[in-house]
Amino acid sequence: MRKFDSLALVTAFGLVAGLFTVAAVNPLDPLTRGPKADLAKDTLAIDVASGGLMPSTIVGVNPANSPLAANLQAKPLHSSSALSLTFERMGYDLDAVGNGGQVVPRLFLANLPSDLDAVREPKNRKAIFFKTMLPLVLQANNEILRDRKRLQKLIQQQNQGLAVGAVDRLWLIVMYERYRVKRGDQKSLLSRIDIIPPSIALAQGAEESGWGTSRFVKLGNALYGQWAWGAEAKGIIPANRDSGKTHKIRAFDTLLDSVRAYMRNLNTHRAYTQFRNVRQGLRQTAPLLNGLQLIDYLTSYSERGDKYVNALRSIIMVNKLRRLDGARLSEFSADKNPNI
Repeated sequence: MRKFDSLALVTAFGLVAGLFTVAAVNPLDPLTRGPKADLAKDTLAIDVASGGLMPSTIVGVNPANSPLAANLQAKPLHSSSALSLTFERMGYDLDAVGNGGQVVPRLFLANLPSDLDAVREPKNRKAIFFKTMLPLVLQANNEILRDRKRLQKLIQQQNQGLAVGAVDRLWLIVMYERYRVKRGDQKSLLSRIDIIPPSIALAQGAEESGWGTSRFVKLGNALYGQWAWGAEAKGIIPANRDSGKTHKIRAFDTLLDSVRAYMRNLNTHRAYTQFRNVRQGLRQTAPLLNGLQLIDYLTSYSERGDKYVNALRSIIMVNKLRRLDGARLSEFSADKNPNI
């Protein structure tokens, strides 16, 4: 038995070492402020998830109707029109999703199309932006929910007087560090490991990125204007940065990385403590979080304060984003790959 326990501990330490590496590569974010929109050029690639987590490799999706495979090396899409055609062929419709009858396809773009600002019809430009963003937001939320459910299970175990295994204990240590919570404070940890309603994430992404046309998005997939400091920080220097300022707009390899960092920021930074507390209270009364009930607690996200929140509320209401708070990603089936 001792031999088995020793082997289990060795395995557990190996796993947690990997988790700490992930945490080091994706550091916690400082308070976010909004960038100013500008234009640049970039390329587009698409990733289709084959399971619970998005694959680490980014593949292009051919606009022609060819079946996807795990090792597909297709020509990436580079235009908004090609992307719209892809959405149309998939039958991806936000009205159908909002009415609860259609799941969201597991289609993850690495970048937004570089010509999105050239789409003249605002309705079409918005549709491309939201259809691109929604799968990413849902994926990031699903990752958070997996951790939340695991934590809830461990709390239940402990309440029943059951022992927590070595691997789970080490996982908890990583979660406490990642979410900036004192070890042992499971209540505070649970309040931080929770989703961001899609309506809020979509509205902030639209406001902060100029509907996907900002220079920061095109050069660094920076959807939410998060700041970074230091010579080693990966980021883009704002064109109108005030004299004496040293910050950059944090850049990301993919759009999903940007969404994940944004959610980590809201779930850890002290500026959003009230946001998290209200969210925790809503969890006691309703299984589905309402973005409009939480939006008032994000005044610290921008120097514009209440005006910023009012702009977000307008985006949510005008574009009927509240209906997307209950959206779900499709389940992936290996024998039913989508044709794109």
